[in-house]
Amino acid sequence: MNYKEIFEKFNKLRVLVIGDVMMDAYVLGKVTRISPEAPVPIISLDEEDQRIGGAGNVALNLVALGAKPIIATAVGSDSNGEKLTNLLNSNGISTDGIICCKNRKTTVKTRVISNKQQLLRIDSEDTFPISKSEEDLLLEKIKILINEGLDAIIFEDYNKGVLTERIISTTIELAIKNKIPTSVDPKKENFFTYKNVTLFKPNLKELKEGLNVSFDISNGKQDFENAVGLLESKINNSISFITLSEHGVFIQNKNEKHYAKAHVRNIADVSGAGDTVIAVATLCLAANLEIEKIAEIANIAGGLVCEKSGVVSIQKDELLQEVEELLS
Repeated sequence: MNYKEIFEKFNKLRVLVIGDVMMDAYVLGKVTRISPEAPVPIISLDEEDQRIGGAGNVALNLVALGAKPIIATAVGSDSNGEKLTNLLNSNGISTDGIICCKNRKTTVKTRVISNKQQLLRIDSEDTFPISKSEEDLLLEKIKILINEGLDAIIFEDYNKGVLTERIISTTIELAIKNKIPTSVDPKKENFFTYKNVTLFKPNLKELKEGLNVSFDISNGKQDFENAVGLLESKINNSISFITLSEHGVFIQNKNEKHYAKAHVRNIADVSGAGDTVIAVATLCLAANLEIEKIAEIANIAGGLVCEKSGVVSIQKDELLQEVEELLS
């Protein structure tokens, strides 16, 4: 298989990412003393940094792989919404699907860090579902983007209120009508709303919580595979793709199933690995790869980003080299 040709196909793919976009803010400094006002550390500020987070990190991975992502989401009509939109645009991510909401804050997670240790996190967010009128606006933008032509749609759910039942079900109907493959990185709240999607990608913990089942995959695969079967009976998805942490990944469709083992890595940080996996899997799906190859390439990508500290995007050349070495 010519993996270079496959990776070149990614450059032509236009992918819509629908979900909860947020800003990750960092306050970095050194603890110099304890405050006389309260028993808390005083940080001498060195720098502040703002990065794209949430569903935006999936879009960053798509850009890194050469694809053309568009974000469909809701931000607040506030200065953080403006900053986040500018950050997305400056990173090569189309903001044609963004709506601004007057009664909603832009989600910002601020981490206070000293000596590479997180001391505090401050979340500024609204997590209630977007209103019906906001759903109308967002769906109108989604319809326009679908009519302009898409190669895939990713639902990236962080339970922050953008992915309502109506947004999910209407978009899936439109995607099926227009023969656009859909993939989902789910959370527990809307777990069974994603009926008839192409690829559904929970991790092992999300699978257990979503189905309310308990088993230990280390003791055998039968209970796990029964759980996947139960999932498919409830949402009628075409492909189930489950990330299994140190056990690698599992993928199946109506005709076949495959396990891909985890490769030996020096794990530094698992943050953002799921975003990389869904981005890579979706591009492989849109490029019409067999399910075994989708699993193997996405599995390698997830492992690669775990070797780096913090939330980072996959590097296309590095991934291609690793794929050629491990799969050829």
